[in-house]
Amino acid sequence: MTQIYDIYDIKDTIANAFTNIGDVKITSVKDNIDIISGYLELDKIETSLENKSNKDMLLYMWLEDNYEDKDIAKYDYIIIDCHPDFSVATRNAIAISHYILSPITPSEHGYKAKFNISERLKDFSNEVIDYRTRESYITAELMFLANMVRHNTNSSNQFKETIEEDNSIIGLIPEKELFNRSTLDNLPISEMIKEKSTKNRHSKFFDEIDETFETITKQLIQKE
Repeated sequence: MTQIYDIYDIKDTIANAFTNIGDVKITSVKDNIDIISGYLELDKIETSLENKSNKDMLLYMWLEDNYEDKDIAKYDYIIIDCHPDFSVATRNAIAISHYILSPITPSEHGYKAKFNISERLKDFSNEVIDYRTRESYITAELMFLANMVRHNTNSSNQFKETIEEDNSIIGLIPEKELFNRSTLDNLPISEMIKEKSTKNRHSKFFDEIDETFETITKQLIQKE
């Protein structure tokens, strides 16, 4: 995501929130989007933190310390892009989040992954607690997005039937070559729709993706 927005700053990245050394720079990339640049070697920092007792709450503490200085209150949403794992960085992101949006794919492993992350989140919530009150610091609600769903395969059709009654799955993202083009051309899907020829050729896709993001937004607003 950082490179898509042509940010190559290696000094004031999100890594400093974990090490407490140096500044964390917030860069404006569009009128309504700011970004904190990622750090390619964050995994090395995670390894160095493994033995720290507060390793899962470092981002929580950074946010608490910098909330006013960085004017965090002005943002409607803060989106944290994580790897699909339970590494130190991911656990830190969960600790400061209200919601977790996790993609699952139409495969046997996809639905198993849904169960796996649910159980791991439950265990994590039980570990990170206020020892005085026994209440968990982890309040994030887990929701799922069906991802990379095709329209013409048995596995995708069976998957769609399976998830129809699952209220924890709040939206569907179809598989589409436009996503690859978006990454290669550094062009957001929301900008592609402004191209008349692209919009006409892929009108059904744009309608579906709009509906999905409207559903996500409504879900978040209703739960606030």
